[in-house]
Amino acid sequence: MIDTQVLIAGGGPVGLAAAIELGRRGIECRVIEPRATVSHDRPRCKTVNVRTMEHLRRWGIADRLRERAPLPVAWSQDIVFCTSLAGHELSRFSGVLGLAPDDDRYAELGQQAPQYVLEELLRDVASELPGVTLATGQRVSGLEQDDDAVRVSVTDTAGARSVISAGYMLGCDGPRSVAREAIGSAYVGEHALRPNFGMVFHAPELLAHTVHGPAVQYWILNRAAPSLMGPIDRDGTWWMIAFGVDRATGERDARAIIDAAAGTSANATVLSNDPWTARMQLVDRARVGRVFLAGDAAHLNPPFGGHGLNTGIGDAVDLGWKLAAVLEGWGGPGLLDSYEAERRPIQTRVIAAAAANNRVLATDLLNDDVEAPGSAGERARAAADLRIQASKRAEFHALSLVLDLAYEGSPVIVTDGPSPLTTDDDDPLTEARPGARLPHVRVGDRSIYDDLGDGMTLLALGDSPTEALERSARDHEVPLRVVRHASALRDRYGAELILVRPDQHVAWRADRPPADPAALLDRVRGANHPPSQGET
Repeated sequence: MIDTQVLIAGGGPVGLAAAIELGRRGIECRVIEPRATVSHDRPRCKTVNVRTMEHLRRWGIADRLRERAPLPVAWSQDIVFCTSLAGHELSRFSGVLGLAPDDDRYAELGQQAPQYVLEELLRDVASELPGVTLATGQRVSGLEQDDDAVRVSVTDTAGARSVISAGYMLGCDGPRSVAREAIGSAYVGEHALRPNFGMVFHAPELLAHTVHGPAVQYWILNRAAPSLMGPIDRDGTWWMIAFGVDRATGERDARAIIDAAAGTSANATVLSNDPWTARMQLVDRARVGRVFLAGDAAHLNPPFGGHGLNTGIGDAVDLGWKLAAVLEGWGGPGLLDSYEAERRPIQTRVIAAAAANNRVLATDLLNDDVEAPGSAGERARAAADLRIQASKRAEFHALSLVLDLAYEGSPVIVTDGPSPLTTDDDDPLTEARPGARLPHVRVGDRSIYDDLGDGMTLLALGDSPTEALERSARDHEVPLRVVRHASALRDRYGAELILVRPDQHVAWRADRPPADPAALLDRVRGANHPPSQGET
């Protein structure tokens, strides 16, 4: 007997995103989460990127996050490199991290917000969905599976143990994942040796003493406190990463490090600390039978560039709609097989980019002469500016990495050309290539994404008939919405008919209807090859 269709281990942002993706489609799922409440001690991720915000828009909650975010987008879109908050400015990046307004390449601006703000919102949204149960104060302690179900052992705070039977299980339970260990999966990759000391502190007057104006991040380049810091809110709460500082040193010298970064006495009260080292790791397998891994349970990367949580949300979206399609009966077994085929190259690319960012930190940009008086200091600061711009621009202007999330080689995508779908610059694709995210356009005062359905959507950008494909979709119970737009979009997207998946990725395109509509639908819904072990 199945107790729930999907059990999700871990109720952080990734697990909650998966629950929302499933719950919105009427799939019953249970989220097992040890924490009764969301802690504000460690803000962790601060960047909710434009792609994640597009998913929040699709769920109807993007504005709810912005209402809760302590720092509105209008507050700042800059990152500053300086000798201290009260010292010399060395370099500045503007319009960073998808915060630049009036950019039609994406449907939503990015949003700076501490992770706990996003997580609390996702808890509220998940609790509003009738099929989702958030079971806090419980943890997954083991699992067994066979061809029919996953039996998950759950332990509560009193030590009482129960077993829940689920059709599928998602391991979204972080770096110490019980799910990962249970399926015999292991991280592969590097673990950096250099320590970092994270802090959250309260310094009510510090922002007023900052001579560089508002910024979402300040990179501090001085010998006493090479670091990265930024405000969490406008009430004096800050986060900080002191590079090369171990736990003992950080705990002993926390206030001295803050003062050195501030360039003045900050009168700081340390609220929490978080010593860590960077990890660049990917699991050797993210699926065994009915159990899947997502988020930090599947991959880890340094935080620089703000990709970790956002990549995990992408995992949750990919898994969510595919599992729902299979459980609803219109998705075939190949749809679940495509999870690793699609997400693993994305995860690998993100890890590589974050590792590159991690190789150039404040400790690597130090130059004693930048604080020197006169012409020597001016020359040193000009040279520092050039070096910073050359070495760090890709970290803060990475729209191709964020938006060109192309599923090249996916078994459920009908490709139509050999050209690569990804680029290394900040100019995302504009053509609707199969496998890629549908490039964003505005139609009047609306986003084209607002026209897409929760199932498949066929964009008809001309006079090509769609009746045969619609009929085949009905025959196979594939949810299909047909949306007609003016033919002007045909030149932009490169085809007259474009089939878009629930995750806004293009599955197929052509200028004429498919010769065999049933074969096309079987391909994109994963129904054209036998199931893997553990599938039904």
